[in-house]
Amino acid sequence: MTVVDPETQSAWVPEADECGDDTDDMPLSTRLSIADTLTLGNATCGFMAVYFTTTGVLIPHLTGNEDGGMARHSAATAVMLMLLASVFDLFDGLVARKLRSSAMGAELDNLSDLISFGLAPAYFVVVWGMVADDAYQRVSAVAAIVVLLAVVLRLARFSCVTLRDGVFQGMPSPFGALTVISVVLLELPFFPTLLAIVGVAWLMVSRVEYPKPRGLLALAMLGWIVLSMGLLAAWAFEAPGGELLLQTGCALQVVLGAVIPLFATARRVNTFRDNRREARATQLP
Repeated sequence: MTVVDPETQSAWVPEADECGDDTDDMPLSTRLSIADTLTLGNATCGFMAVYFTTTGVLIPHLTGNEDGGMARHSAATAVMLMLLASVFDLFDGLVARKLRSSAMGAELDNLSDLISFGLAPAYFVVVWGMVADDAYQRVSAVAAIVVLLAVVLRLARFSCVTLRDGVFQGMPSPFGALTVISVVLLELPFFPTLLAIVGVAWLMVSRVEYPKPRGLLALAMLGWIVLSMGLLAAWAFEAPGGELLLQTGCALQVVLGAVIPLFATARRVNTFRDNRREARATQLP
C-alpha cells in the first residue's frame, strides 16, 4: 500500500510489519471468543433446523413419499435444534459477561438469532401451510414473512435502543420462535393458528417489557427447554401419552406467551398510577 506524506507530498511504502501482516498484531477484540463460538453454534442449529424441515417434511410431501413416522421425527428434530439454539443463545450472553467478549459478539449474536429464531420458524410455518393444504400455501407464506420481518425489526431495534437494565422491549426472539412453533404443533384449525402466529409476531415488535433471563429465571428457562425437548422426543417416538404431553407443553407455552404481556401491562399501568399520585402529592401545599 502506498501512502502519501501530507507534509512532503512524497510517497512511501510501509514495511510488512507496519501493514499488520503479522497475525500476532491482530487486535484481541477481533478474535473469536468462547462466547462467539457458542453464538456460531446457535447459527448452526438454526440452519440444521431448516435442513431437517426440508429433507424430512417438505421433500417427502412434494414427491408423494410421505412417511408419517419420518415426518414426525424430522419435525421434532427441527424443533429440538431450535430449542438447542436457544440454549446456545442463553449461554453465550452469560459467558460473555463472565469472560472476555469480542467486538464482533453483538453482530454475531444478531445474525445467528435471525437464522435460528427468524428464518427457521418462518420456514417451519411455510412448510406447515404446504403440508396442511396447498390452498393455504400463499397465506402461510405471508404469515411466515410477518414472523421473519418481526424478528428483523426486533433485532434492529435492540441494537439501537437503550433500555433500563434487566428488561427487553418486545417478546425476545427465542421465546417468540418457540411460541410460534408451539402454535403450529397444537394443530388447531388453520385460521385460528394463523391469527395466533401474527399475534406472536406483533408481540415481538411491541413495547411490552420482558425480563431478561438471569439468575433463577435463566435456570427456569433452561429447565423448560430441557423439558420441551423431552416432550418432543416422547412425541417423535410415539411413547404412550407422548402426543398429549406435547400438546400440553405447547398449550402452556402459548399461555405463557399470552399471560406475560398482561402482567407486564398491568405492572406498567400500576407504575403510571403511582407516579401520578406522587406527582399530585408533591404539588399539594
